[in-house]
Amino acid sequence: MNRSLVKAGCRWPHPLTQNRSLYRFRHDPNPEKGGVDSIVAPQDKTSAASAEAIVCRQCLHVITSYAERRVINGAHAHTLANPEGIVFEIACYRNAWGCGYVGPASAEFTWFAGYVWRVAVCVNCHVHLGWHFSAPGGHFFHGLIASRLIVKDT
Repeated sequence: MNRSLVKAGCRWPHPLTQNRSLYRFRHDPNPEKGGVDSIVAPQDKTSAASAEAIVCRQCLHVITSYAERRVINGAHAHTLANPEGIVFEIACYRNAWGCGYVGPASAEFTWFAGYVWRVAVCVNCHVHLGWHFSAPGGHFFHGLIASRLIVKDT
């Protein structure tokens, strides 16, 4: 895979087909690993909010839930730019079971010190949704692009 394409927001030189993508999109093999002390859920004021699903804007596949929101480096949402100058507003979530991951983990240009990242995509339509950040000891979270997700009541 072309590294510059990944850094620029996961633009593909060719359309992905069902067969071609099977080996590239994998679920996290250790989804239960975690217990990150520095990552906490934002304070929820209503229990109804926890029933809301966060879905892919393109195909409406369930990606995560409101209850999975996390505060990373003091905020749930961050506005960040990659080395190509593309600006992303990401929201942080613990688990994102609707994501698959592309390519090997990279420490290049990480937005969060001590974490490596992998591109996260929707397992249903393969649109780039953000990144999976992981650190030694099994600590991880997802930085998902806010404009590529919508909230859906369950």
